[in-house]
Amino acid sequence: MRHIPATDTAAAARLLQAGGLLAYPTEAVFGLGCDPEQHKACQRLFALKQRPLNHGVLLIAADFEQLRPWIGAIEATTLARIRATWPGPYTWVLPSSPRVPVWISGQHQGIAVRVTAHPVAAALCRDFAGPLVSTSANRHGQVPARSASDVAAAFGEDLDALLEGPLGGLQEPTPIRDARTGAMLRDS
Repeated sequence: MRHIPATDTAAAARLLQAGGLLAYPTEAVFGLGCDPEQHKACQRLFALKQRPLNHGVLLIAADFEQLRPWIGAIEATTLARIRATWPGPYTWVLPSSPRVPVWISGQHQGIAVRVTAHPVAAALCRDFAGPLVSTSANRHGQVPARSASDVAAAFGEDLDALLEGPLGGLQEPTPIRDARTGAMLRDS
């Protein structure tokens, strides 16, 4: 596994654009990501995590404009309430646009999205010029990686690269809330 310094998010973005899999720091744990539009990369990510294909994954972005093409129709007041939490450690399930492939949404009707405030993850999304798949860097059902050594222990050479950098300071993964109902789907 190649290690990329946090200051070289452009190199990490090129790896993703070429179909690679990358671990990177987020608000609470290391994320595992790829280009959401590359089906083969997403299949590889699910196989690496040993995650069921119907579970879907969330997307992170540097700003709302990167997410806009992935989101379907939603009431303006609801969207304003959500956007007031971003950038920040809040993941929301919103209606999916027709663009969202089944390998991203899984069995779900919506799409989980977050505009991250984590400086390294946000820089990565800016250099990638779009949203990224973001799922915890661990095998399905295992404890999420909180260090580079945890990532290496979980995936070793099966992972293309790790973007180094500190975590954002949260003790638990970000909460996930349904935008339409307000229901908490994952508490932090």
